[in-house]
Amino acid sequence: MIIINNFEEYKSYEGKVIGVSSWHQIDQQQITKFAESTLDFQWIHVDQQKAKQEGPFGTTIAHGYLTLSLIPYLWKQIADVRNVKMEINYGIENFKFGQAVPVDSEVQLQATAKSIPNLRGTVKAVIQAKLAIKGQDKPAYVGDVIFLYHFL
Repeated sequence: MIIINNFEEYKSYEGKVIGVSSWHQIDQQQITKFAESTLDFQWIHVDQQKAKQEGPFGTTIAHGYLTLSLIPYLWKQIADVRNVKMEINYGIENFKFGQAVPVDSEVQLQATAKSIPNLRGTVKAVIQAKLAIKGQDKPAYVGDVIFLYHFL
């Protein structure tokens, strides 16, 4: 994990891989809880028997939005941004899902700093997020997350 104390330190990562998270296993319990909280009960996510017999993956898969929702958790394993009075999840852009994440897969986030401008005291960090699936060449997704920081 890296520690970022101010804008200048953050800016020094621009154009570079900041780091990678630890591996996180997505099990059926997490998928089911996500389905319950989002009311998205499509069988490919929650019906293990039907997914095994009829699904294209031979098992259930994680919701795409479940994998996106892991970004804050995995990001905190990569970078500890300190001395901020406010941090805002500002947006996501250009996300493409490359492949499904089968149940019990392990995923890992790689974060690359695309741009880190200082906009009159607000730091806008555009971070490329790539979610790797253990044992797979193609990532689950690639896209940009945008964080706003107000350093002290």
